[in-house]
Order: sequence, then structure tokens, then C-alpha cells
Amino acid sequence: MHKDGNDAATGVHEAADGSDAARGNTDEAPVAGSVKAPGARGLSARGTVAGVVSAVVIVAAAGSLVAAASLGPQSAGSRPLDAPLAAVPAGSNVGICPGPARLLEGTPVGTDPQFSPESATAKSLVSAAVLSTNAGVVPGSRLAELNGNPLAEIAKDPGVPTAAPTPPALLAGVVSQRTVDSVSVLSADAVGNQQATAGAVMSYTATDGDLRGLAAAGCQQPANDLWLVGANTSLGRTAVLNLSNASSTPATVSLELYGAAGQIQAPGSRGLLVAPGTTRSIVLAGLAPDQEKLSIHARSAGGPVTAVIQQSVLRGLTPGGVDFIVPGAAPATRQVMSGLDIQDPASARALTAKQGFADAAAALHITVPGPADAVVEIKLYGRDGQKALPGGGVVTAKGGSVTEVSLAGVPTGQYTVAATSDVSFAAAARVTRGLKSDSATDFAWSPSSARLGSQHVVTVPRGGERYLVFGAPEDRAKITYTPITADGKVRAAATADIAGGTTAVIKVPGEVGGTEVLGYVVSASGDAAYGTVLLEQDGRTDIATVAVAAGAAGQEQVAVKLGY
Repeated sequence: MHKDGNDAATGVHEAADGSDAARGNTDEAPVAGSVKAPGARGLSARGTVAGVVSAVVIVAAAGSLVAAASLGPQSAGSRPLDAPLAAVPAGSNVGICPGPARLLEGTPVGTDPQFSPESATAKSLVSAAVLSTNAGVVPGSRLAELNGNPLAEIAKDPGVPTAAPTPPALLAGVVSQRTVDSVSVLSADAVGNQQATAGAVMSYTATDGDLRGLAAAGCQQPANDLWLVGANTSLGRTAVLNLSNASSTPATVSLELYGAAGQIQAPGSRGLLVAPGTTRSIVLAGLAPDQEKLSIHARSAGGPVTAVIQQSVLRGLTPGGVDFIVPGAAPATRQVMSGLDIQDPASARALTAKQGFADAAAALHITVPGPADAVVEIKLYGRDGQKALPGGGVVTAKGGSVTEVSLAGVPTGQYTVAATSDVSFAAAARVTRGLKSDSATDFAWSPSSARLGSQHVVTVPRGGERYLVFGAPEDRAKITYTPITADGKVRAAATADIAGGTTAVIKVPGEVGGTEVLGYVVSASGDAAYGTVLLEQDGRTDIATVAVAAGAAGQEQVAVKLGY
């Protein structure tokens, strides 16, 4: 990562032993078909999803009985009774990791996409960590292919947990740098009716070929409603949407597409079947060609799915980067993105002035799904406080479309960006790396993320320059980050006390206690804070970001009202 003049005193702090603190103010028709992996029965992840669905059906049935009873004749003395909350059994923690980046070959409309092998130097690796319970037991967990073929067993089923005489040390079951050649699934079973705390990341690197660059994505929990911002289908840009279904229930996915000129009505964007244990790939240029700004709203009926867009750029013969665009926060009146590493503004301005390089600069994409325009106020927070946004920081984003806000002119440094409006919107921020038009460049999209909570497992790919970037847009926040090493040990915690309106950058050390750092347990207190893992390569133009995902959900409860 580049350094600016404040690095020595206020910039990046390296937690060499995992105990240094960083201070924030230190700142169907013409669809290009589908690719389906063979399904397989008995997939553990499907059993998990089926269990959760069964629980929901039970609750729904109870609700139906109550509704039926309420429609019947009621005696004069009838009265409602407050019943205890009905607990819904906790399900497994399931994360679906994207497959390797693949080069898209000629794809005539109406045929399946064809992918060529990766370059000779391409590597696709998954790292994962599963935390132990309060009883010191690592939940039963595993890494497998989407079709159920096992890749690595992390921990066996521990059975019924027993209380320990003394509080045990926190441990982790880990998978470190497991090579994968397809979509993979991390699943961790619930223990004591509490969902496991786990996390995983897939990273792709290549130093040659058209897909040269660095891309990384956290392994997603499946959902039925997803927003992806940042796609581009213009000349030299390739965007492939991959929908994966790890459940035992077929998923029917419909897509809403938003461009700069408004919502795009695309035949073939509705009723896309994703069979259990498969991934369906859709070339977005077949639905929305020549769109420099494109956002996707994916909704699934039936089984929940994950969605990721493989986005790549090729300017003539020069690679322009590759990234995995993942879902961000649902439309809301406030969106926050962290991990923005801005290059020298003068050099970036000179590069973007060249033909074909307009998207080689930092920018914010705002998607307003409703008909009303949104007046959006944008604020940037660096390591030493708020920075003025050239142009004033207030823009009007047209309803039903995607608006780009340039971040040109922002001083070099690492930032958190917060955007607010009285109209709900989705957003993501683009960062770039590389300032020479005759050399390879790279880019990354930082999606809007959820506020940090009490416990997140943040896995970090090995190698290169790795940073934890935390932002506190409003008031002071305290971040505790505890290293997890490749031997499964959870090391001593460190704390970052972040002043309101600042961003803190913490350099991830290569080792702690003589063992490689695989990730962190991150917890936040105080005012709202947000986090991202920033990945770069020393001496290369590679860049990637991985937003810290929401923490695991505990036991859920549903209120059931009864009457007689």
C-alpha cells in the first residue's frame, strides 16, 4: 500500500505481536445461458437449510392455526393470553465461497458461457476459521465442494457440550490456504442451540494473462434478496453473475437491472432456475449490453442463494484488473463503505484523461431503486479526520437509476465514506491501483457493509500487504481485534480506540508467536463502526477489499399469541 506523509506518525500500525493498538485519529431469451455443476444428494449444507426451513414451516403452521381460531366464533368471555416466545432452533452457519476467476470465451447469445482455464500463474485459495464455544468445543465443521464432495474436515461433531470447571481458552478450527477449483461451502453446525461463529475468504491471484490481478471475497451466507452494485458491460468489460444454491430446494431467481438511464427491462431476467447443489452463470452483457454503470437486484423464490459478479477489464491487450463484486447492504437511507485507498490525485487525473481509462479512478456508485430522486450527502473520513469532497459532497441521484460520483481530487490516503439521504439507496465504492496506461492496472469494489457487532471472524489471505481498516463516522468507537493463527490458537487481543470521524489502519503482521496469521476475531463497542480487509501486493498494482460480514445470529425467538 502506498504511504503518504503521515504514515510515520499517524498512518499504519503493524501489530507485530498482535498486541499493538491503532488510534483512529492517528488515523429467456437472449440470455447467455447457464453453467450448472452436477448436483449431489446428502449435502450437509442442504440438510442444514432444510432443518431451518422445517422450523419455519412449524412456526408458520402454528400461526395458521391461530389465524383460523381467530376467525371462528368467540365466546363473550374469551381473552388473549400472552404466551412465551417460541424458540426457533439455530441452524448451521453456511458460507458459500466463489469459484476461481475464469476467462470468458466467445459467447453467442442463446448459448451457455464458455470459460477457459486460468492463467499459468493463477491461484485460488480458501482460508476459514470456526471459533470454539464457551465450553471450549469447536463445532462440527467442514469445507466441501458445492455438490457435496468433501475438501477438508475442520472438526468432528462434539456431541452434547458439557460445562467446563473453569473457563476454557478460546480455540479455532482452521483451514489455511486450501486450493480450490470450483465453488466451495464452509458449514459449521450449531452447538447448544447457538449458531457457530465462523468465517472464510476466497482469494484469486494471477501475474499473467487477461485476468491478471488480485480478487478476494468473503464466503457469503445464502439469502433470498441481494443487491450488487458496480457491474460494467461496456466495451472491454466482462461481467458474469454467478448464482449458487447450496440448499436442497430449487431456487427461482429473478433479476432487476438498473443502469444510468433507468431500470432495464431485459427479457430472460426472470424465472432463472438454480438447481440444488449447482451454480448458474449469466453473462450480464446478454441482458444489459453497453452499460458502464449497472446494478443488480436478485430475488430468489424457494431456496436461498448467493450471488457474485466476476468483473474484469481488458483495454486492448492490457489487463485492467479483475474483482469479485459481492452483495452489499440492502437499500437504506445511510450506507457506509470502508477500506478506500486513494492514489495520487494528479497522476490519477492524467490517467483517466486517456481514452478507455475513465473507470480507472476511485468513484462511488449510488443506486436508487424507487421512483423518487435522492439528495445524497457524502462524507469522507481519513486518519486525521473528515476530508472535503471535491464538488461539495452533495449530489442528486435520479430515482430508478445508477449515479456515479467521482472521487477525483481526494488526497492520497485511506478513507471511510458515509452517504446519507432521505430516500433509500444502495451503494458501493470503487478503488483502483496503477497509474500507467501501458501497464496492467487493477481495481476493487468495496460494498456498503453492516455495523460491526460483538463478534466477527475475519479471515485474511496469506501473503502481500494486508490491512484492517476501521471507520467510525460519527462518535468514538473501540475495536478489539484478536489474532487467529494457522495452528488454531487465538492469541492476545489488541484494541484500537478510534476517534469519531476518523479511519484507523492496522497492518496485519505475517506471524504472531511464530505462526502465520490466518485471521482475527473482531468486536466493536461504542458508536457505530465499520470494517474492511484491504489487500495489496508490494511492487505490483494488485488490490482487493473484503468487507467484514455481519456476525453469526444466535438463537431466534418468535412470539406466538393464543386465544380461547
